[in-house]
Amino acid sequence: MIRRTPILVLTLAANLAGCATAARVPRALTTRPERTEYRETSRYDEVVAFVEAADRASPLIHLTTFGRTNEGRDLPLAVVGRVADATPAAVRASGKTVVYLQGNIHAGEVEGKEALQILLREIVQRRHGALLDSLVLLVAPIYNADGNERIDPQNRPRQHGPIGGMGVRPNAQGLDLNRDHTKLESPEARGLARMLTEYDPHVVIDLHTTNGTYHGYHLTYAPPLHPNTPPEIDRVLRREWLPAVTQGARGTGWLLYYYGNVPSAEDGNAEAERGWYTFDHRPRFGTNYAGLRNRFGILSEAYSYITFEERVRVTQDFVARSLEWARTHAAEIRRATEAADREDLRGRPLALNARLRREGPVTILMGEVREEANPVTGHMMLRRVDTVREERMPELQSFDAAETERVPAMYLLPMVPAMDSVVARLQMHGVRVDTLAAPPTEVVEIFRIDSTSVAERAFQGHRERRIWGRWATTTLDFMPQVLAVPMDQPLARLIFTLLEPRSDDGFAAWNLLDSQIENGRTYPILRVPASP
Repeated sequence: MIRRTPILVLTLAANLAGCATAARVPRALTTRPERTEYRETSRYDEVVAFVEAADRASPLIHLTTFGRTNEGRDLPLAVVGRVADATPAAVRASGKTVVYLQGNIHAGEVEGKEALQILLREIVQRRHGALLDSLVLLVAPIYNADGNERIDPQNRPRQHGPIGGMGVRPNAQGLDLNRDHTKLESPEARGLARMLTEYDPHVVIDLHTTNGTYHGYHLTYAPPLHPNTPPEIDRVLRREWLPAVTQGARGTGWLLYYYGNVPSAEDGNAEAERGWYTFDHRPRFGTNYAGLRNRFGILSEAYSYITFEERVRVTQDFVARSLEWARTHAAEIRRATEAADREDLRGRPLALNARLRREGPVTILMGEVREEANPVTGHMMLRRVDTVREERMPELQSFDAAETERVPAMYLLPMVPAMDSVVARLQMHGVRVDTLAAPPTEVVEIFRIDSTSVAERAFQGHRERRIWGRWATTTLDFMPQVLAVPMDQPLARLIFTLLEPRSDDGFAAWNLLDSQIENGRTYPILRVPASP
């Protein structure tokens, strides 16, 4: 079935965040796209100047920073709400639901950066007062600041603008920051993990652009995908929050659905069943990481092949609707996160790795694109045409556990120099690591390695490791000096993923324990088993 979707007419009267707004506010509170008719995107210095101007213009906006990039750029964070100042203590003391909004983790995907600046301007204009009755917002418009400064019209050449160019995907180290949430190799990811620990937002909204399958949606989204995500958080997002946002957006002409791609020969998946496939479940991805921190995570992916201006608009709309749902359900959000934090997981099975769950069939809106020449470079961009085709296909949008292991009472880390990087990273994540005055028990579990291998190809500078083997209970005649990581703490889901030897996104997988694994037949971290 082929049908035409409503054309979104962006008139001066309706475009409150565009040129009409620019005429009513100081230049300091207009974005570079607005000043250039959406031909260009904002540079780092312009974003900093914008948020500083917003901070001066409104008592509701408090400006701070939450880290520094590899090249020394401070990462701005606007704390928005009826709080005394920008400190974590003031935010926590508010008792309100806290939402973290992030743009530009991939600096070629720029509409989140612009939409968040416009949100701050609307706060200055007192357009979102009701939101702040229930919420405090943490707004980080330019997370990959170094990548943003490598603007070139040849970056993401098939994406429809901005025609003056955009930044690059990696940071200045060459790292994809949306694959660094577990291993924490970049200063940006370390600053983010510290901020999440100190401010402890209940919700993380991460704004992106997608350039995959030619589909009919203006924006796609995803909740946390790891099967160890607290079930109530998953239920609320899939059955209430995201469906409500989708339905509301449809009334104004925006078509939204779960993020997905259809496999094809072009992407090397010619043999895969035709269906609507989500992305990876592992917590190296930011919103999956949020789920393992017992928090709501929402991924937003504006469609690369609508115009840059449309991508900013639909991202604005998605953010506004998501925040409005959070406002009206603020207490429910807090209850779900607090219950997950209190949950005792010791002795229960959790997933070590995962497999896609096949469901459906469902109706997916497939689309078409046409070529348009970039007037600056002459290369061909792609633009979504205003026709969609309904196709029934299976949907693979969730993951089930492929292998499980029971959660121990605690992990024991030998106090040796080779373990220092593991301990440091746990503490960066906000994990409690205890120094023991005496061994907790003589009965422990040791993981005996049957075999191990590393990937043939490097990924993000690592050849990811896999380990096979089993935990065995033993009595130690001599207990080495150890640090304890108890599992009766809120981050138990994350700790399990980081420390289990067979985890597909743990420290062992990222080679942090290679020096202690390659020459031995036992895993260097011990466990104290949970009581039956």
